[in-house]
Amino acid sequence: MASVFGNGMGDGRSSGFAKRVSSQLAAALVTFALLQIFVVARMGGSLILHLGIIVAIGGFALAARTLEHRWAMLDGGTLSHSGLALRFRRDMLTLWSASLLGPMLWIPVALVMRALFG
Repeated sequence: MASVFGNGMGDGRSSGFAKRVSSQLAAALVTFALLQIFVVARMGGSLILHLGIIVAIGGFALAARTLEHRWAMLDGGTLSHSGLALRFRRDMLTLWSASLLGPMLWIPVALVMRALFG
């Protein structure tokens, strides 16, 4: 439980940020996927929108893997705990903003498709 709040430093070399990022990424990916499905279903999505969900989730997963790899490298580096903590907070803010606001981009797409194709 201490590692969740950043209190547990372990051996002093590795601060565990990479593991925390992995957990956050997993939760954000599930949230992103569920919100995508919910928004498209509520908008009366067509097959094209459902295929777009697959592409969007795949793109999110690739970006998440890149972020996870970055944190594996940072966690083993020589940055101080406070430097890592600052980067962690910034990356988590960006991750969760994208995860929660990204699915809302389907709303204007669905409205345009509905206006064009009925």
